[in-house]
Amino acid sequence: MAARYGRPRSVLRMRTVAGQVFLLQVVIVLLLVAAGIVALVLQAHADSEREAVHRSESVASTFASAPGVAAALRSPDPTALLQPSAEEARRRSEVDFISVLSTEGIRYTHPAPDGIGKKFIGDFTPALHGEVVTQQLTGSIGEIVQAVVPVWGPDRKVVGLVAAGVTISKVNTVVEDQFPLLFGVSAVVLLLTTGGTALVTRRLRRQTHGLGPEEMTRMYEHHDAVLHAVREGVLIVGDGGRLLLVNDEARRLLGLPAAVEGRRVADLGLDPSTARLLASGRVVTDEVHQVGDRLLAVNQRPTDRDGGPPGSVATLRDTTELRALTGRADVARARLKLLYDAGAEIGTTLDVQRTCEELAGFTVGRFADFATVDLVDAVLRGEEPRATGAGEEMRRVAVGGLGDETAHFALGTTIRYLTTTRMGAGLNQGEGILERELPAYDGWQQQSPERAARLVAAGFHSMIAVPLRARGAILGVAMFWRSQTPEPFEEEDRSLAEELVARAAVSVDNARRYSREHTMAVALQRSLLPRTLPEQSALDIASRYRPAQAGAGGLGGVGGDWFDIIPLPGARVALVVGDVVGHGLHAAATMGRLRTAVHNFSTLDLPPDELLWHLDELVARLDQDETGNGAEAGVTGATCLYAIYDPSSGRCTVARAGHLQPLVLRPDGSAFFAEVPGGPPLGLGGMPYETLDVDLPEGSSLVLYTDGLVEDRERDMDEGLDLLRRTVGGHPERTPDEICDAVLGALLPQRPRDDVALLVGRARRLESDRVAEWDVPSDPSAVGEVRSAVTRRLTDWGMGEEAFTTELILSELVTNAIRYAAGPIRVRLIRDRTLICEVSDHSSTSPHLRQAASTDEGGRGLFLVAQFADRWGTRYTVDGKVIWTEQPLSGPDAEAGPESGAQPGAGV
Repeated sequence: MAARYGRPRSVLRMRTVAGQVFLLQVVIVLLLVAAGIVALVLQAHADSEREAVHRSESVASTFASAPGVAAALRSPDPTALLQPSAEEARRRSEVDFISVLSTEGIRYTHPAPDGIGKKFIGDFTPALHGEVVTQQLTGSIGEIVQAVVPVWGPDRKVVGLVAAGVTISKVNTVVEDQFPLLFGVSAVVLLLTTGGTALVTRRLRRQTHGLGPEEMTRMYEHHDAVLHAVREGVLIVGDGGRLLLVNDEARRLLGLPAAVEGRRVADLGLDPSTARLLASGRVVTDEVHQVGDRLLAVNQRPTDRDGGPPGSVATLRDTTELRALTGRADVARARLKLLYDAGAEIGTTLDVQRTCEELAGFTVGRFADFATVDLVDAVLRGEEPRATGAGEEMRRVAVGGLGDETAHFALGTTIRYLTTTRMGAGLNQGEGILERELPAYDGWQQQSPERAARLVAAGFHSMIAVPLRARGAILGVAMFWRSQTPEPFEEEDRSLAEELVARAAVSVDNARRYSREHTMAVALQRSLLPRTLPEQSALDIASRYRPAQAGAGGLGGVGGDWFDIIPLPGARVALVVGDVVGHGLHAAATMGRLRTAVHNFSTLDLPPDELLWHLDELVARLDQDETGNGAEAGVTGATCLYAIYDPSSGRCTVARAGHLQPLVLRPDGSAFFAEVPGGPPLGLGGMPYETLDVDLPEGSSLVLYTDGLVEDRERDMDEGLDLLRRTVGGHPERTPDEICDAVLGALLPQRPRDDVALLVGRARRLESDRVAEWDVPSDPSAVGEVRSAVTRRLTDWGMGEEAFTTELILSELVTNAIRYAAGPIRVRLIRDRTLICEVSDHSSTSPHLRQAASTDEGGRGLFLVAQFADRWGTRYTVDGKVIWTEQPLSGPDAEAGPESGAQPGAGV
């Protein structure tokens, strides 16, 4: 065929295909045999190298482990002891050398006597560390593989080395002896394969009869039969646009008569576009042409490639049914994409109403022209709906579409669907209802006839109502309407709506359950945080608490951040800020327990470091109890900062357990972080806590906060701390409330991921005329002088009514100190919101209140003190103790402390 059209004949000039096949098979067999021989030779060389490595390592290891080698190395003349045995081992193991080396690499043995005492050639350093060294190098005896192994002494130290080597040529000898057999086998394989190829070629020649002209004609006839049997139309058009060949399928598809070969394509009566395409011969792929009532996909290619005859070949395929199936597949694909997009756009938040708005907004424009969502009121409150279905009151929570200018119920309207309508029945059964033609008024209008007429008049012509059902309960109903879209809803649309609403119902139910749990957690946390700030005169206080945003990337909305303000004896006040790791009910409950514990420990009037130490022990015990009882998590991970401010001295003592440093704002506007020594978080234990004393001039502000304020996913901790310092600094005139607002405005993100607690206190100082102090000598006669001095000072303060009670209290306390205590005694009066009496000494023994019997001569003093004072107690100092009492004031000071008035609100 190639010679007929002028193409050169093949290089293989065999007259028959069978002969060409024989020649090609012989060449392939030769190549395969040659490749096998080369592979075997390479494999033999690799095996020789492996054998050399294995032999040298085995010989060296065996000789190094032989008895007496280690002892011989420690002898005065190792060569005399080891050379005979080394040579004997070399001859038996068929290696080229065995050398025993010192740890410096000096040979003790060698096959050549002149090599003894010389430096070993090769790397032996790793062997000194107990490793086996294998090397391949070229020496005077050829390519050699040598191994060096350590010799271990009794104390498991390397006392020497053993090297063994063998030349690869010695190992190759065994392999090369097998080459004659290898080549003999290859020759036999070649002969057998050639003989088999000859038999196959003979068989092929007998079956094809040499593929002469007659055989080629017969083959063409077979091809022609196949051509007319295929289900695709085939046309071959020659040069000049004449039809050379057409199969039966092409005749059927184009409606051609029986004898059309040789006619011009333009004369076949085809439609103009199809005729022009077939006559042009241009290349096309799946170009669709309508021929009668059929859609034909045409593929056309030229036939003159690679020296073939001029012309083109075209194939025709009937795609009428395929197009219909493709259209339905496109619809199904579009609906699947709609469901996929719904999964990504509906239920993005854990908010019930927002989820309903997403459902209504998503379907408008893609599925419906208008959409409404109604929910049971209990669902909106986060409760489990007790009664569901028709007859239950529902509230319209979401509307999407044409806006409010429709006859639909407005947002917030309460609706009760009638059980007598189809939609009411569908709600009771949890099934979707399709109203294909609303103007037919086939029962749907019974809910509200007047409103139904207005809807139809506005153009609404089709509707689907689907209950929102989750876990067997009906949460509400979603309704989809069409007005601008001319096509009515079909049954397939109802199935799609039910799938959309089912997915949305799960999100609504999850949001409902989350809202209930979140509300409970928030209520618990709010109840555990201070609702109002206690009255005290030491600090102007302002505070803020902001929970994390629930369902918007936050970690649950409710966390374990907390703060507290605790008045202490002596007009002092304690500021506390803490953070429990985690979110949710567990964190809130743990926070409440820690806050209660701090209150209890503060009644002992402990220093900050001791209080944190006791709190750490408590948290550790709580953690052990919870984890031991199978709880999911303990309370390990809580942090706390505890500060005590004394307005009489202006000193603030601070200790922290894993918490952030407090920020101090000076009256001059400078702001800095107090370098409070760090301690481990509560519950870890093992390290003591330390305190830092900070002097706070009057007008200074102390800012305490939790990490949620300064840490955010858009900035790191250091950036947040620097921003906090710059926000607070430079504005000493701000009140604590203004500082809180400025800090939250600058640092709080729009949707915080963690809760935030912020506490700001501005320092006050007690005026000198409100404090009186006396040193009391250890003499009982000094008690009278103290009473007189106290009476005069109370008279000066306008508090003569309290003089008698105060004299009685101080007489008892001072007398006890003189009688039982040691060291200097000091009395201090403080006029604050209460009258505070303090008696200090250098004794650590605290007085004990007891009930004296009628016959006892003493023991009634502290009982009287407890009766006349509102509160009394003992606090310990570095050099002793202080016994204090508090008495209520009468007169102007009874309403409020100095310069104070009512305290500002907590600002939670």
